[in-house]
Order: sequence, then structure tokens, then C-alpha cells
Amino acid sequence: MLSSEIRYFLAVVNQGSLSAASEQLFVAVSAISRQIQRLEAQVGVPLFERHARGMVLNEAGEIFAHHVRKSQLDMEYALAEIKGLKAVRRTQIRIACTDGMAFSLLPGLLAEFRLANPSVLFAMKVTHSQGVAEAVRAGECDVALQFSLHPERGVEVLGSWPAPVLLAMQTTHPLAKRQVTLADLSHYPLALPGQNTTVRQLFDLSCQMNGSVVEPVLTCDYFSTLYNFVLHTPQAVTICSAFTLLFRQETPQLVLRSMGVDQLSQRTLQLQTVSGRQRSAALNLFLTFLQQRLTEMDAQLRQAS
Repeated sequence: MLSSEIRYFLAVVNQGSLSAASEQLFVAVSAISRQIQRLEAQVGVPLFERHARGMVLNEAGEIFAHHVRKSQLDMEYALAEIKGLKAVRRTQIRIACTDGMAFSLLPGLLAEFRLANPSVLFAMKVTHSQGVAEAVRAGECDVALQFSLHPERGVEVLGSWPAPVLLAMQTTHPLAKRQVTLADLSHYPLALPGQNTTVRQLFDLSCQMNGSVVEPVLTCDYFSTLYNFVLHTPQAVTICSAFTLLFRQETPQLVLRSMGVDQLSQRTLQLQTVSGRQRSAALNLFLTFLQQRLTEMDAQLRQAS
């Protein structure tokens, strides 16, 4: 139900160039270019910065794209309501999250929720922290879960729970039964996530501030890889949040240990949604469920610590 100008505009935004948009839409580059120029004439200002390698939204374009996407989502909800999908049935909820959330916690929570609501469908996008925040602000998801170091702008935070960085190791590890320091880690193989993650950023900051030099033997953005490396390497250590492993009772050979470093306690787990947007009945029910379960889990973790 979008006009040609808007459809071509979004294609260029998503693809980054006229040629890529042309391939996606099977429309000539010249036709797309004319429609973009017509749209800019209607708006009254240029919407893109044009470079040799492509086209990037300028400030006016970012504002326009945000409102176009919001209008799209509002139309989707209107059509869903007209078709009788306002009730909790045949409804898809789109989730954006970071890798740590996708490993165990969210799959477990989704399974719990669907026991009582089997008609609700889910689509999950797993990306880095910046990508999650961008997905929320752009209205490309209904709910987001991510570890964050600060409040995110342009999103509504429905809940926030402490998520300090902990060490994960096998129960037979020499460090498993005593207080651990950052200096201790230099003697053992360390598996770490990439530097674009909040957990790694806090860990590296703590090492710098404490004068510790720790070189990982394995770096990977997927926690499942780090997790399985630790399972198969008795002396290995990795880092994560207690939330990341909450649904992993089937592997009791792993234990979590704190390093007693203040900087490693600055992170929170945030439940986020698009600010000011109408919510379906299913989404409201799911958000309430997440708030309750994460609060319960946080209380359990506090008691266990």
C-alpha cells in the first residue's frame, strides 16, 4: 500500500545505492532516481548524501525514514485489527536481541510462554547491541532484550535488571572454589566474545584499569562456540552473565564466579520496546510475562549470590 516514491526510497535506504535497489526491485536505475528526485522535491530538501559508492541518509532523510517506517507499522496493526487479529491468536511477535540472550534465556522463555499461548508466533533477529537499539528505534521489532551499559535513546525501557560480568568454568577448574582475580586468568586458556560486545568492553576496561594483560586463545561473537569450547577444555574460562546460562541446568558441570571488580557490575539487562507505538493484545501479554519472569529470575540470582 506504499506509493512508488516511498517504496523506492526505502529500497535505496536498505540497499545503500540506486544500483542495488534496482536489482532488488527489478526496476531501472533511472526510474528509481526520478522517483527519489520527485520525493525530495515534494519534501523540499535532499534526503540523501550522494557518494561514489552509494547513497546515505542525511539528517532530514533519517527523520523522514523514521516516520515512514512508523507509518508502515501503524498500517500493519490497523490491518491486523480489521482482520480480527487483535485477539491473542495468529499473531507474530518480532524480537531483536544480542547473542547472549539468544543462547538459552530467550528460547526457554519462549517455550514457557507458548505453553499457555500456542498460537503466538515469534521471529527473532540476533545482532550486536548497536543493531538491537537501531532495530527498536526504526520500529523493525516489537520487543528487544539486550545487555546495556547506559540508557538507550528513542526506546521505551520496560525493565532493567543487574547483569554483572561473571567467569564461567567447569566445576573441576582450579579457580572454581576460590576468590578469583583478573591476574589469575593469565594462567588459563581464555575464550572471549568480540570487542563489539558490552561484556568484552567491560572486561577489557577492567583489565586496563587493574594493569592486567590477558590474551584470549579463542575469540568469537557466538556464545555457543565459547560455551562448547569451555565444556571440551577443562582448564578454559569464558565470561558471560548469569542470565545467559539460566536455562542450562542440563550442564551442571559449569560454575559462575565473580571477580570482585566494580567495573564489571555496570551492565544491565534491558527489556525494550518501541516508544509510543500501539501494541497488540499478544504483545502486551508477552511483555507482562517477560517483566514478571525476569524479575523472578533476578530475585533467584540475588538469593544464590
